[in-house]
Amino acid sequence: AFPESSLKVTGIDFLKSQNTRQHHTDGYNIKNLVVRRGQPFHVQVSLNRELRTADKLSLRFGIGENPMKNRGSLLSLKPEREDFNGWKISVVKKNSKECLLSVTSSPNSPVGIYNLHVKTGTNVYKPENGVIYLLFNPWCEDDVVYLANEAQRKEYVLNDTGYIYVGSAYSIYDRPWNYGQFEEFVLDACMYLLDKSKLSLSDRRDPAKVSRAMSALVNANDDNGVLLGNWSGKYISGTSPMDWIGSVTILQKYYKTKKPVRYGQCWVFAGVLNTVMRCLGVPSRCVSTFDAAHDTEENLRVDVYLNERGEKLNSLSFDSVWNFHVWNDVWMKRTDLPEGFNGWQAIDSTPQEQSQGLFQCGPCPVKAVREGDVYLPYDGKFVYAEVNADRVYWVVKKVNGKDKYFKIGTETQDIGKNISTKAVGQNRREDITREYKYPEGSKEERKSMQRAYSFIRPSGLVPRSGYASTVQTLSGSTQPLIPKEPVTKTGLHLEITNTEALHPGNPLEMAITVKTSTPGNWTVDLTGSCQLQYYTGKVQANLGTIKETIKLEGTSEMQIPLKIAPDVYMKTLSSLEDEVLILVTAIAEVKETNDKLTKETSMRFEYPPITVQMPETAKLYNDFTCAFIFKNKLNVTLENCKLLVEGLGIFKMTTFDQGDIMPGQIMKSEIICTPTRLGEKKIVAKLISNQIKGISTEKGITITE
Repeated sequence: AFPESSLKVTGIDFLKSQNTRQHHTDGYNIKNLVVRRGQPFHVQVSLNRELRTADKLSLRFGIGENPMKNRGSLLSLKPEREDFNGWKISVVKKNSKECLLSVTSSPNSPVGIYNLHVKTGTNVYKPENGVIYLLFNPWCEDDVVYLANEAQRKEYVLNDTGYIYVGSAYSIYDRPWNYGQFEEFVLDACMYLLDKSKLSLSDRRDPAKVSRAMSALVNANDDNGVLLGNWSGKYISGTSPMDWIGSVTILQKYYKTKKPVRYGQCWVFAGVLNTVMRCLGVPSRCVSTFDAAHDTEENLRVDVYLNERGEKLNSLSFDSVWNFHVWNDVWMKRTDLPEGFNGWQAIDSTPQEQSQGLFQCGPCPVKAVREGDVYLPYDGKFVYAEVNADRVYWVVKKVNGKDKYFKIGTETQDIGKNISTKAVGQNRREDITREYKYPEGSKEERKSMQRAYSFIRPSGLVPRSGYASTVQTLSGSTQPLIPKEPVTKTGLHLEITNTEALHPGNPLEMAITVKTSTPGNWTVDLTGSCQLQYYTGKVQANLGTIKETIKLEGTSEMQIPLKIAPDVYMKTLSSLEDEVLILVTAIAEVKETNDKLTKETSMRFEYPPITVQMPETAKLYNDFTCAFIFKNKLNVTLENCKLLVEGLGIFKMTTFDQGDIMPGQIMKSEIICTPTRLGEKKIVAKLISNQIKGISTEKGITITE
């Protein structure tokens, strides 16, 4: 008999459409096979003859530059043999020259790009497109990122659009954001970041290590990462942070140039990090905290300095309260920690403070923040301070030509409010403050706080400004004061509101309400100020102040108006590149009792809406028209208007220059859309001008076959 012809592979079919449907990866816009770890996928191998028992056939999966078996970067899998590093392979069916194989990777495989070769005897077959992307798997019970709830997986892994909540605690609004984790080159950009992270193969198994590395790589500090932060108000050499409406353009540009993209601020960093984590298969959400404390040097205190007119001073503060700050939560079991800290973990890629020498933050278990276990890795003290610091107000007065500081109040319940994320499966805000903190003043909160304070040693109450040497120490004690509302002898209370809509071009009409609630005749000195500030708390302009002395008796209240004319602020508003908020600060002092109280509120300007006109449904690859209509209902001309629009799976990011839009004028822009993907899709639009830094809107459409 003739010697058996040696077994050769003639082709391999990766059965992409069937595999990607089962692995929830059919959304990725890439020609290669993308699968999730710990779950079987099929490949069909074509041979030059039938497969016999004596034949040797093995699939070889290699990861990295120079895959080697002894390093675990080369896996050689033979059908029906014992598993190799937790991987296994079996023959599903054979007929004549076809062989259907099932491959199951280990649920803790390193994620990344694998090359597949098929070895038969001494022959090696290298398929074209033999590159397989392996991701984390929230659908697999043995994967540490397993998420049991299907609606949550749909939201936190597969939803490629969402909202980021911004504004201020007084007026929260949603900014639509396109994550676009399935768009072209986005997965490749994430794989490039994984390689750039220099994580060891075994660290690539662990979502805690991967998410920490990604929090460092999404900012450009230290490592030429994705985004360069810029809070200067000058963005001429790049794109203003206000001008992005999603992560796709940023990641595509970064992947193409391999250079940091200019510029980001916190919501842009969080939006991009959310895209990266969802793209890699880790459940992830953007989290906004209102009145977040920054740079408190872990002393859990932020000092606010006011002048005698009640205006906030920038120059003295190293620490600050941001109107909002956005970071991310990622979902995983923490195998590196004691029991009880699985679930959501906070990570933050906004470059604020170094952690182990790099600008990275987290993952920090959200439960550790709530329980006060701030010693746990990573960066527990920093995240705890962001949501739990106290705000201390000081008035700076000149005494004999020298600055003297007088403490006028402590707010203990002001920081870390309205912690927000997009609700699962719904277009609304969900408040998740309870996941980060126990209710203010509860027994649990007190316990948690004492626990946190045993690991954080706050300094005594001394202002931390550069001129602190002129201050006598007010208290040497470092015991935490158990927070209570400042109880005053007069029951003094302040409220700040706007009495008319805050439209640019109109007078800003606000009011400070002073209340007392105990018997007696009270004389109250009220100082109020109005300023424009960035969301980081940095003051950009002083608009006006009031000083009044009012008399109140027993339980009563009085409303004092504070009105700013348009010409006082419009010039500043048009010259700034960032969105600003209106900051109102009030100081009340009761003459008879020396009671003092401070209150501040930030409000945002209100804008007329953009409306989107388009059909509710459209057919795949069939054109439809989408119109954007905006009527300028303001009393000012909007100069240099730009309309930015993007629809994932419909059209790429497009910018229309609209010139100036006069008061009462109507702008209308149309775009012809060709849907390329099925399902619920969204079109996002944003209008920017010199006077207004962003009116956003979005509209959904269902694409059918």
